[in-house]
Amino acid sequence: MELKKILSGLEGLKAKGNLDLDIKQIESDSRKIEKDSMFIAIKGFNVDGNDYISDAIKNGAVAVMVEEGTDLKKLKIPSDITLIVAPSTRYSLAISAQNFYKNPAKKFKLVGITGTKGKTTTSFMIKSILEKQGKKVGLIGTIAKYIGEEKLEDSDRTTPDSLELQRLFAKMAKEKVDVVVMEVSSQSLKLDRVAGLEFEVGVFTNFQKDHISPKEHPDMEDYFNSKLKLFSMCKKAYINADDLHVQKLAKMDLPCEIKTYGIDNPCKVLAKDITVTSETVDFKVKIGERNERVKVGVPGRFSVYNSLAAICVAMEFGANAEQINEALLNIKVPGRSELVENDKNITIMIDYAHSPESLESILSALKDYAKGKLICVFGCGGDRDSSKRPLMGEISGKIADFTIITSDNPRTEEPLKIIKQIEAGIKKTNGKYICIEDRKEAIKEAIKMANKRDVIVLAGKGHEPYQEINGVKYDFDERKLVKQIIEEL
Repeated sequence: MELKKILSGLEGLKAKGNLDLDIKQIESDSRKIEKDSMFIAIKGFNVDGNDYISDAIKNGAVAVMVEEGTDLKKLKIPSDITLIVAPSTRYSLAISAQNFYKNPAKKFKLVGITGTKGKTTTSFMIKSILEKQGKKVGLIGTIAKYIGEEKLEDSDRTTPDSLELQRLFAKMAKEKVDVVVMEVSSQSLKLDRVAGLEFEVGVFTNFQKDHISPKEHPDMEDYFNSKLKLFSMCKKAYINADDLHVQKLAKMDLPCEIKTYGIDNPCKVLAKDITVTSETVDFKVKIGERNERVKVGVPGRFSVYNSLAAICVAMEFGANAEQINEALLNIKVPGRSELVENDKNITIMIDYAHSPESLESILSALKDYAKGKLICVFGCGGDRDSSKRPLMGEISGKIADFTIITSDNPRTEEPLKIIKQIEAGIKKTNGKYICIEDRKEAIKEAIKMANKRDVIVLAGKGHEPYQEINGVKYDFDERKLVKQIIEEL
């Protein structure tokens, strides 16, 4: 594609060299550069793309884009290389990728879901309902990318970078999907991964303290404002009327139409007469002109909110009560309230809960239905917000009958240091607990002490098939591990 067309719509650019070049590929990774490519240098948290410009040129880049403020003399870019200086290379990468792949998102309807918790489950619920309508649905999120039932690949982040995203969109457009449902993380909004996109419907599930760290958001204000960006990119939005922070959107001057759903506060789509069991939740909600009873195959009050969000979006696409009921009753989301079948017939649930609020939600949902003990096995991730660690210890100490504090993804932190911080919180309660650093041994201990009346919750890792220690991801799939441990025992 002609370089001028790739740069279409970008303002404030300064260029030196030939803009009539035929560009075969654009990349932000110098290792992927081939002949007649454009390299866009991104300054990341750990790597500065400017350091790899010479490598990109050696590999075949004929055009290079850098950000304003870059020391051009230091880079020593050859005179035959077209140089472009942009106000933001992240934003420019998103728009350039969109142009290069010929705006594939224009060929289907796009649904974006943001919020601290519930994005993954809500996205799977929406996908399931729309498929009951006969629509071909793409899904992009924390667990994986899908076209219909076909899993394209596992995800290493909630929202891909803009270049990967446009490649995915191009594939989905080629496969003639009708709707793409995607989780939109605060980081993707802050770092312009989704810049230039237009969403048919946006959803804001909830807003809680999370992702506050040097590599994520400096404070809650930045975290909220990042999520807020989605609602300048939507035609319509559905927001949780029961969340104090999310409620603010209804009073803001936003370019999209805002509608509400909830349980406790007046809203457009209201759930009533809620009944929760150990395996399901059901409630009444108005679908079309009638109040319908909806039963969902995921227990807990939080499941009502996720279901309401999904119902709201699905109704925008014309879903009826029968399609909604059939989809939600049979919904299964990897690593979200996922029961692991086992030969000991113990109730073992894997859940991604890794914040104080999500841990409290899952433990509270199960506490009333555990005929015996509620045993919680959890840790906290390293290189993330450390202030939540004692809070989570305190929550498990108050709700669970027994807690095993263990390691999660320690990343570059010392696992025992993280465990001690969690322990400081549980010591404020009368909760019984032990600390076992090795997560496999912790799970084994929980299984050894449990009987058929007990419930074990393995919290924190959910769908993840790995454990990250000092930059290395080791195989660690808790579903397989549970079966392996029970065989050993």
